[in-house]
Amino acid sequence: MYERYKTLCDYWRSLNIRTADDLENAVEEKGVLFAYHSGKIENDRVTYYDTKEIFDHDGVTSYTGDLRTLFELYNAKQAYRRFLDAFGEGRKLDESLVKEFHYLLTRSTYTERRWKQGERPGEYKHHDYVVGIDEVGALPEDVGDEMSELIGDINSDPGKIMSSDESILTAAAFFHAKFENIHPFSDGNGRTGRLCMNYLLVSMGHPPAVIHEEDRRSYYSALSAWDRDTQIGPLKSFLEEQQYKTWRNRLERAGITLQ
Repeated sequence: MYERYKTLCDYWRSLNIRTADDLENAVEEKGVLFAYHSGKIENDRVTYYDTKEIFDHDGVTSYTGDLRTLFELYNAKQAYRRFLDAFGEGRKLDESLVKEFHYLLTRSTYTERRWKQGERPGEYKHHDYVVGIDEVGALPEDVGDEMSELIGDINSDPGKIMSSDESILTAAAFFHAKFENIHPFSDGNGRTGRLCMNYLLVSMGHPPAVIHEEDRRSYYSALSAWDRDTQIGPLKSFLEEQQYKTWRNRLERAGITLQ
């Protein structure tokens, strides 16, 4: 299984991506696809047409949907631009960047109820929220310590911990599973977690993954395996499959066939 993943990573590294422009050129249309699928997982009103129009023109024509969805799409583009710039700066994924991504993804989209409760984009949650069938979510007073520990685990001695393609994939899956389990923000955790996971991947020389909205049930099941039994294998396997699905056509155009 991971021989296929190694071949994909070898192709990605052959692109010699060093700058923000290099990354943007390598990703091409995947930036729009990531924003569309990531947004669609949380909001069924998101469409590919509207997402592409926002990315291409900063606006949409003949839009009849709700304004929150429009803000979410515009925010996704701004977060993607910051993603590229942070990569070009050689920025490590730290708590400050996580909060910056969250702010860009969720500004102007918090409900009036959350706002009145004191919740703000770019800030860890101030109140207790449990989500999902497994009712996950750290207590607000524990979020800072748990996020600090998570970021520390990811950034500690990467030469030792992330010494192979498979171990980096494991680290990315672990980060995403643990992030969603902590649920550090009052809203926007899924979009922020997926963006941060991809940032971790590209910063370690691996291709980003589109988590396809049509596969959301398998995605939630893989996350739930961590919440229930701290099993990372299902999410790791799911992520590998999503990366293959994301890049299969590009590899075929390059004459590379993955078994």
